[in-house]
Amino acid sequence: MACSHRFSIKGRVYPAILPVENKAVSGKVIMGITDEELVILDNFEDVEYVRRSVEISLLDTSEKMLAETYVWSDKDDPDLYGEWDFEEWKKLHMTGFLEMTKDFKEILGEADSTKTRVETYESFYKEDPSSDM
Repeated sequence: MACSHRFSIKGRVYPAILPVENKAVSGKVIMGITDEELVILDNFEDVEYVRRSVEISLLDTSEKMLAETYVWSDKDDPDLYGEWDFEEWKKLHMTGFLEMTKDFKEILGEADSTKTRVETYESFYKEDPSSDM
């Protein structure tokens, strides 16, 4: 995705994507997502992200297409820094993050639950606020 950057977020293990000139973000394209699944993704991404349609270029063919992506909602967030590293996340945080998403899925299935994904994350990760994550 051209003109974008994937930032680290202080106190979080997941990234924030924002528009940045002369930068690019690579990732996976997931096809065939249903409207119901998109609602679940919107709920998971919660208030921290806004879903946007963006033009992307496929790496293997250079074909251009429209895709939905989640962009960080606060472009002036003072907690954004550097560049988020997927390989580091995979080594250090993937297992815990997947456990947190299972908790979110269970909460999502509870009809009377109003706990958001951000609240689920914050209750699951009890990190030191002075950490540079």
